[in-house]
Amino acid sequence: EKKPSREQEQAPRPSVMATPSVVMAAATDEKSSPKIMSMSMPFMERPIALDGTLAGDVGFDPIGFAKTNKDLLNYREAEIKHARLAMLAAAGWPLSELWDKKLAAAFSLPSMLGDDDRAPSPLNGGLDKISIKYWIACLLLASAVDIFGIFQKSNDN
Repeated sequence: EKKPSREQEQAPRPSVMATPSVVMAAATDEKSSPKIMSMSMPFMERPIALDGTLAGDVGFDPIGFAKTNKDLLNYREAEIKHARLAMLAAAGWPLSELWDKKLAAAFSLPSMLGDDDRAPSPLNGGLDKISIKYWIACLLLASAVDIFGIFQKSNDN
């Protein structure tokens, strides 16, 4: 039989189903619960909101942003959105360099690639070729998607 690790022994063990609200309610009683150290930073206490119920939760919040379970879930959602956007950008940059000329020719538009077939960017130059209307449209679309998400979330509550 395998002996539990030190972190597993220190982890809170609620007596009921471990939903975030139940674990938060159990973890807020500071008098009865011993100090639990973070697995990610063993010299720091684990933040109350980071109780190990979420996937990948090892108690990493050194600045202490997530004071409540609601804060934690909001930050988690923002992190997921930013990660997805970063993945799209990482795929989109090289694909834009591969497909720009073909798509521009198909729609009878000028290619936006530079002379060296690089996509316009602060690193490559060439941003002056992109219309300000495009950036405004991107900003408006991103804002509309985020506002829609906020309204959906408020309707769910």
